[in-house]
Amino acid sequence: MKNTMIENRKSAEKILLVMIDFKRERSDWGKDQDLAEMTELIRACGGEIVGSLRCSIDTPTASFLISSQKVKDIAQFCSVNDADTVIFSHDLKGSQQRNVEEIIKIKTIDRTQLILDIFARHARSKEGKMQVELAQLEYLMPRLVGKGIELSRLGGGIGTLGPGETKLEMDRRRISQRITRLKKDLNDVAAKRALTRKHRKDQGVPVVSLVGYTNAGKSTLLNTLTEAGQITHDGYFTTLDPLARQLVLPNHQKIVLSDTVGFMHNLPHRLIEAFHATLEEIKEADLLLHIVDVSHPNFRNFAASVDEVLKEIESFDKLTVLVLNKIDQLEDRLWLKEYQGHFEHAVCISAKTGENIKDLLDKLSELLASSVIEINVDVPINRMDLVSLAHREGEVYSVKYYAQTINIRALVPRHIAGQFYK
Repeated sequence: MKNTMIENRKSAEKILLVMIDFKRERSDWGKDQDLAEMTELIRACGGEIVGSLRCSIDTPTASFLISSQKVKDIAQFCSVNDADTVIFSHDLKGSQQRNVEEIIKIKTIDRTQLILDIFARHARSKEGKMQVELAQLEYLMPRLVGKGIELSRLGGGIGTLGPGETKLEMDRRRISQRITRLKKDLNDVAAKRALTRKHRKDQGVPVVSLVGYTNAGKSTLLNTLTEAGQITHDGYFTTLDPLARQLVLPNHQKIVLSDTVGFMHNLPHRLIEAFHATLEEIKEADLLLHIVDVSHPNFRNFAASVDEVLKEIESFDKLTVLVLNKIDQLEDRLWLKEYQGHFEHAVCISAKTGENIKDLLDKLSELLASSVIEINVDVPINRMDLVSLAHREGEVYSVKYYAQTINIRALVPRHIAGQFYK
């Protein structure tokens, strides 16, 4: 009996997916691509799609977004197939969401709420949880009108995970106070991060940020390069919490690699705002590694979507290396060389198998070479500390000992070079 109860509790939530197509909207994204992405998002929440309905509309209706007849079709489908939840591929206004729920009598959420749910499931650190809660409360705020089903959800399921059940009892004043508090706490986090970045700059340590579409392999690459032990999983938004690790390049130069949340097509703006403290790491980085999953048939559109987010956070013009990842999953690689040639700085790798990782490290050494300098200097014989410094911080070519002096020839970070000439 106990095992049966556990199985029932773990049974997948049955989802009807409603795909919205605006007839006048032109996009490089095809209908199949949108459907595939929504399917992946629902899979990341553990939902089971029992059917999908496509609605093509000229202009959205004020009451339901779609026509009232389509809403009746949805209600009939849900009744016949015992669907638990309806998910719209397009954002709904609070009034639209309530109106649809009043007719179909089951939970209705939109794409943004679905993404927020995934974020809530994957946030691990205190900072990550605060950022997700802020985005959720700002999403909830305009929906605190009337008595829709969404205000009486005390159970589990997709679209209900997040700040906790107490949010359902909050009035606008209490939510507003909580939002203000979260923003203050996140500003404090941002201030601490700014101090950390200043300390790195004072030490002359370049920062390289990993950016890319969700599930492109950023965390896998970080693990391969630094043995960071970051949790990886084949799914959307498995990494939300920022992580920085030190890496020593082949020329003995020290850099900091920073991983952060993945991007996606039409990433909700409120998420970008909520993750401001995290995305600030990208804005302040000396170089970006744009990770692209070239094994995915839609990788070009994925890369373009990442560029759009980088433009929004004013980081598109930064020095960037395009890292064409997952080449181990390609049956045909002949086209890769030509595609790679379209970019000034591009490297083909497999973060999983380690293929061509050396090429990537050499590229980083080349592009960050301006932060190191070659020295050929004679220092007093009693300054063995400078010999140790050269070995510790740079790449030593030769050390020659004479009666009164030591000749050191080495490649060292520019910010410490002056210590050898004093």
